[in-house]
Amino acid sequence: MPARILLQLDNDSHPSSFDSVVAIDAGVDQLLRYGNVQTDSIIPLVHGAMFTRGGDDLRSTAIFIGGSNVKQAEALMKAAKNAFFGPVRVSMMLDANGCNTTAAAAVVAASRHLNLSKARAIVLGGTGPVGQRVAQLLAHDGASVTLTSRSLDRGEQACEEIRSKLQQDSRIVAVSSETLQSDSAVLQDQEIIIACGAAGVELLSEQSLVALPNLCVAIDLNAVPPAGLGGIGVTDKAKPIGAAVGYGAIGVGGLKMKTHRAAIASLYESNDRLLDAVEIYEIAKTIG
Repeated sequence: MPARILLQLDNDSHPSSFDSVVAIDAGVDQLLRYGNVQTDSIIPLVHGAMFTRGGDDLRSTAIFIGGSNVKQAEALMKAAKNAFFGPVRVSMMLDANGCNTTAAAAVVAASRHLNLSKARAIVLGGTGPVGQRVAQLLAHDGASVTLTSRSLDRGEQACEEIRSKLQQDSRIVAVSSETLQSDSAVLQDQEIIIACGAAGVELLSEQSLVALPNLCVAIDLNAVPPAGLGGIGVTDKAKPIGAAVGYGAIGVGGLKMKTHRAAIASLYESNDRLLDAVEIYEIAKTIG
C-alpha cells in the first residue's frame, strides 16, 4: 500500500498547525501543506493529487480543506469537486475553523440525554458557521429547531439554506435575539440549548437558564470568558445545572478531537468520500 498522503489546503496564509497535528495523529504518512489557496489556484493542486496515482492507489491520497474563512473553504470544496471526473478522484474533508467537527460533537453530546427525533432545541447565535451546522444536524435527526440571530432576515436566510441541504421535511424557524430577550415564552418549551455566539458575549444568564422548566441539556461552545451560557464552565461535561446538564467547549472537545481524527482516517477507506457536516456527524455518532 502506498504512503498515505494528505493535502492540507488552507485559505489562510499559514496553514493551521492544529489541523496539521491532528492529521499526523490520525496516521497520515506525508502531509503536504498549502496556504492562501484560492478557487483559481486549487485545480492544479487537485489534479496533482488525482493524476499521480491510479486504480486502488488513489485511495491513499486525500484532501483536507480548512482555514478561518468557512465560506471560502466551502467555495474551495466546490471547486475541487468540479475538478474530478468519473472514477478519477480522491476523498475530501471540509472542517474549516473546526465548524463540522465542533457541531457534530455538540449534537452528539445532546443526543446522550434525549431522543433528538422528538426534541425541541434552540441554537443561540445560529447564523455563524458552527451555529448553522448545529441547527442542520439537529433538524437532520428530526428535532424541532429554533435559530436565533441579531438580524431576523439573516436568521430566516440561514433557515432557508439549511432546508435546502436537508432531504426531508424539517421544522426549523428563526427568531431575532431581540424577540428572545423580550418574550421568555420562546425559551420555555425548549429541551436543548446550544450557544454558538461570538466569543465573550453572554447570551443567556444562569438565572434564566435554571428557570427553564423543560430544559434537559445546555451546551456552550464559547471558550472565551464570559461564558455564552451563564453558569456553565468551559470544562463542564454533563455537569448538573438546575434540573439539566451542561457542557462547555472543552467538555465537548474530547469528542470533537476523536471525530476529527476518525474522519481523516476514514478518507483512506476509498477514493470517493466527501465529508461535510452530515457525514462527519455520522462518524461522531459511532464514537458517541
